[in-house]
Amino acid sequence: MGPPLVDSVYSLEEDFLLDFIEEVIEFTTKNMYYGYKRKTLNYMSGIDLSINNFVGAIPPEFGNLSEIVSLNLSHNNLTGSIPATFSNLKQIESLDLSYNNLNGAIPPQLTEITTLEVFSVAHNNLSGKTPERKYQFGTFDDENCYEGNPLLCGPPLRNNCSEEAVPSQPVPNNEQGDDGFIDMDFFYISFGVCYTIVVMTIAIVLYINPYWRRRWLYFIEDCIDTCYYFVVASFRKFSNFRR
Repeated sequence: MGPPLVDSVYSLEEDFLLDFIEEVIEFTTKNMYYGYKRKTLNYMSGIDLSINNFVGAIPPEFGNLSEIVSLNLSHNNLTGSIPATFSNLKQIESLDLSYNNLNGAIPPQLTEITTLEVFSVAHNNLSGKTPERKYQFGTFDDENCYEGNPLLCGPPLRNNCSEEAVPSQPVPNNEQGDDGFIDMDFFYISFGVCYTIVVMTIAIVLYINPYWRRRWLYFIEDCIDTCYYFVVASFRKFSNFRR
């Protein structure tokens, strides 16, 4: 496991020596390697901490580095969400956070950065919608900026957020098909078949067995008598009530 990113950032001041001014400094920005030396370094400000196995969350204090032109934190083991304070990087031209374990949504405040030319959050665990396609983010038409995030949706990715919300909407019964709780056509057919089988079974039993046939007739006669007396009693009570 690598060192925490926040501890390594605080030690940068101790390691930054003026002896390097006469040497060529290799720096990765905008997905390309550039060499800087002598006075050219005075016009270049950025941080490249890529491929260091750093762990932990990205410190929100990075948003205070308003003068940096490039920030490369790719190919580490960083976790947590992308700080919304990155929107304060008003001079940044290249922001690379790819190949980490970042999660959550991409802060919509990042669209306020109007100087951004290269942006990559590929191969993380980000979710939700991609940033609104306005200002500089409207120029990021390559899927490579966001690829490797299965839960991320929206342009320029192929998985559309609106299409994923369709299955959760209610569907009429006649359009549910196999996904509905009850197929009404199948229910009516099954009920009719079962009812016919029961009636035919009772009829066959009564036709074959004289004992059960007599019991059935007695049962029908008792039901008729009960209904008759109930109607007569109800009629008499109604007549007495009218009087």
